[in-house]
Amino acid sequence: MTLFDRAKGLIPGGVSSPARAFGAVDGDPIFAAHGEGAYLIDTDGNRYIDYIQGFGAVILGHADERIVRAVSEAAARGGAFGLSTEQEVQLASLVVERVPSVERVRFVTSGTEASMTAARIARAATGRDVIVKFEGNYHGHSDAFLAKAGSGVATFGIPMAAGVPERSVADTIVVPYNDLGALERAFEHDVAAVFLEPIAANMGVVVPQRAFVDAVVALCGAHGAVSVFDEVVTGFRLGSGAVQSALGLEPDLTMFGKVLGGGLPVGAVGGKAELMELLAPVGAVYQAGTYAAHPHAMAAGVAALQALEPDDYATLEATAMHLCDGLSEAAKHAGAEVTVVRAGTFGSLFFLPDEPHDFDDVQRSDKQAFARFHRAMRDRGVLIAPSPFECWFPSLAHGEAEIEATIEAAREALRECT
Repeated sequence: MTLFDRAKGLIPGGVSSPARAFGAVDGDPIFAAHGEGAYLIDTDGNRYIDYIQGFGAVILGHADERIVRAVSEAAARGGAFGLSTEQEVQLASLVVERVPSVERVRFVTSGTEASMTAARIARAATGRDVIVKFEGNYHGHSDAFLAKAGSGVATFGIPMAAGVPERSVADTIVVPYNDLGALERAFEHDVAAVFLEPIAANMGVVVPQRAFVDAVVALCGAHGAVSVFDEVVTGFRLGSGAVQSALGLEPDLTMFGKVLGGGLPVGAVGGKAELMELLAPVGAVYQAGTYAAHPHAMAAGVAALQALEPDDYATLEATAMHLCDGLSEAAKHAGAEVTVVRAGTFGSLFFLPDEPHDFDDVQRSDKQAFARFHRAMRDRGVLIAPSPFECWFPSLAHGEAEIEATIEAAREALRECT
């Protein structure tokens, strides 16, 4: 009996998150044994150049000695205390110092908790109920965000998952990404908050128009709504701050995760003091968690942010550029209808003739071709996420040898599968 067979008898679908299933690429899940820098070794002993890297969380590479040391020292001090720790204050200080829009920060344990908390703050601050989100943006799996668009351009949502009552998404408006007109029409309703991935990273990389991102902040300000940037993926990934820092924007609230935890479970909401202090125990908005600001995650987060210097981001962007340019060239030589999109330090490969601008574009990608490509890459020792709608995340441990090997594998795989 395989490990996957055992898992299926114990865990629904054999996985603890659907993102780990390989159904979209017609395969069985990989079970990780350990990681070494840019590499992942599975329980069968196969060694892969890894571009999942914890879906972007492991920016320094697997088992970086600074993270290992910080977590080991934290574990030696104890586990969950049910109390605040110095490391929590240290990490909060680093976030506030590096992201100008953030005056206060509250740590939770996941991006889902961060979105729930941000929505609760926004509704309490405005006295309104309506939340606006964009097609293809993912803000965790809480009921209010598991909505999909109806027949109109900007419609109230209907549930997109079983077990989500219609009333849970009755106050969620779903708008096409990059559609400024639809966004403006959404404000015909009393909007409490608009949630935005300022670079979409959960339908693959989709880069927004600058005017669209600006409008989210401006329209929220004009209508008394709360602008919320979901930077769970992009925060501390594209630079020492966030996408908003590079754009010179200051949303009211920001969600963080991934890099912030140094590879350990973390989420956070940060923003203006008057909004954040609506949270208990200062205000009446309740949020709590036994494992919030877990000392091991706080220690890992401090180590990760302190390790990342401006030169590291420049190196990582050069690595991502080398990778994406090489993938594009490999596709051209193979005669494959492929588009590679890069956002600074990470990117996506779409089986599309042109760069996508919204979720409808992304949905037109050739999913069967991607499945064939995924298997061909895996056969050549390169591991990418088992979905056509995920990103490739090189880490600082990926060197020229790994990138060149990946490009060569892609050249062969594209010739084979297209």
